[in-house]
Amino acid sequence: MKSRVSIKTIAEQVGVSTALVSYVLNNKNENRINKDVAAKIRKTAKELNYQPNQIARSLKSQKTQTIGLIVADIANPFSSQIARIIEDEAKKNGYSVIFGSSDESEKKTHDLITLFVNRQVDGLIVAMPEHSEDQILYLKQTGIPFVLIDRYFPTIPANYVAIDNYNAAGKAIRHLLANGHRRVGIISYKTSLHHLNERVRGAVDLLKEEAMVGEVRIDHAQEDVIKAIDKFLAGDNPVDAIFATTNLLTIDGLKYINSLGLKIPDQLAVVGFDETDAFDLFYAPVTYVKQPMTALGQKSVKILLDAIESNGSIESAIFDTELIIRKSSVIPR
Repeated sequence: MKSRVSIKTIAEQVGVSTALVSYVLNNKNENRINKDVAAKIRKTAKELNYQPNQIARSLKSQKTQTIGLIVADIANPFSSQIARIIEDEAKKNGYSVIFGSSDESEKKTHDLITLFVNRQVDGLIVAMPEHSEDQILYLKQTGIPFVLIDRYFPTIPANYVAIDNYNAAGKAIRHLLANGHRRVGIISYKTSLHHLNERVRGAVDLLKEEAMVGEVRIDHAQEDVIKAIDKFLAGDNPVDAIFATTNLLTIDGLKYINSLGLKIPDQLAVVGFDETDAFDLFYAPVTYVKQPMTALGQKSVKILLDAIESNGSIESAIFDTELIIRKSSVIPR
């Protein structure tokens, strides 16, 4: 096996000290180092295919320069997009990201947290599933820095980054009301997760007695979306609009509405949540609540890195959203 190229190897070939090579390759004291010498060191390191010894670095710094990221469902466009933003932001700060997808499973979240802790990640960014309060308390006990993203638990003090879900839903409903819709069906998951319940609360508070809520089990989503829409459309006073609180629920709703032959927005207006390419491909491009994905991802990394460096006070950030108004909710006059 070919021996590993070390800093000593580079130093001997260039004719400088190992300390100087270390300074250059770690970008330290660059103003005090001759530029030609620094360029020669880097050129030699590249020619010899030098790779830093991460284990040695970790032992010296007591850090692995890795972050563990657990998303709810990597197949969901929201999760994959936020993961890419977090990965890019972490890389800018010298960190690598290890990914895991919980698939909304409390047990899988526990297993991933255990795996990442055993791999000695410097911190975690987690979108916790339902009933995972014990996992948060466990993380607090271990002392490992972590940030909750998208989902947070008001009764447990912790770092988190999220949106104002209540007002986000309010924007969607006010838009529908302004366009003449009075009876709105709300499709959401049957869950204890605070952020989704805030979306329902924000809609119901505006609609009052005109609101109808269809609850969907996460493991029976398509079946329950159909039942909810059937309920909304039954009777003498059917809904004239539907607000779905996630992108996947919106897509399932659109599929079923399309199969019924109902025309959007002429017979039924639709507003969704989160952006996805599927909304653009629908014959009536879908109005949706847009989350500030870049801000969410970047802020979660910043809070985590601050926590890694200081282990200080708890920090949270709540961002506003934007309603992207398109054809699915506006009847041509």
